[in-house]
Amino acid sequence: MTVPTTTTCPSCGAAAEGRFCASCGAPLEGATCRTCAAALSPGARFCHHCGRPVGIANTQGGPDRSTNAVPWIVASIALVALIALVAAQRFSSSNALPQTPLGAVPADQPMARAPDISQLTPRERADRLFDRIMALHERGRTDSVQFFAQMAIPAYQMVQPLDLDARYDMGRIAEVAGLAEFARAQADTILRAEPNHLLGLVLAIRAARLAGNESAATAFERRLIAAEGAERQRNREEYTRHRADIDAALDVARVEVPR
Repeated sequence: MTVPTTTTCPSCGAAAEGRFCASCGAPLEGATCRTCAAALSPGARFCHHCGRPVGIANTQGGPDRSTNAVPWIVASIALVALIALVAAQRFSSSNALPQTPLGAVPADQPMARAPDISQLTPRERADRLFDRIMALHERGRTDSVQFFAQMAIPAYQMVQPLDLDARYDMGRIAEVAGLAEFARAQADTILRAEPNHLLGLVLAIRAARLAGNESAATAFERRLIAAEGAERQRNREEYTRHRADIDAALDVARVEVPR
């Protein structure tokens, strides 16, 4: 009979054995992601391959409780659809943020006919939430950003296949919501697929600064400057869509990185 090796959890410091810590649920050596089966770094809170949060360890060897999340997914889809509908109504009439509670119609205005969002793809719904969150972020509406981020991140995770552009969007949402580790996980995934991808480097810079890791941010800025010329010539669609983010990151990098 093999005796399990006891080790110290890198996350909470408790004595642990197996693949997950029984105290805090953090992965130990040899743990794999339940969604994509990628190897997990000891102590990681998110899978660096698919971005899934690492759940509480299943120490009893029973079925993974995360497989019983179907009702929550259905509820999330319904809520995302409602939010997208409200956002579409508000943006179609004005660029100003709503001054009334979510879903409420001002007493002096007739109720507008709601757009049919049933024909939108999951990506289109997620993109609407992304645009909404970025507009709120620009106006300093932190509480609203965090609220909508809870809906937008699951919305993007439902998009299949999740391309690099969508991963950047999801990472940016996490970054403006203050989720540095989740944003870094998306940047890592992009850069593993394309080491010089400009948006992956931009997101890595933002995530590093959010986490207070200035040395890592500077290293990514050097890579961004070095990669710009060749990458611009590739004319990626996502580079055009997020050109303002790339240009802003390069402007800062050229000032801060020593020559």
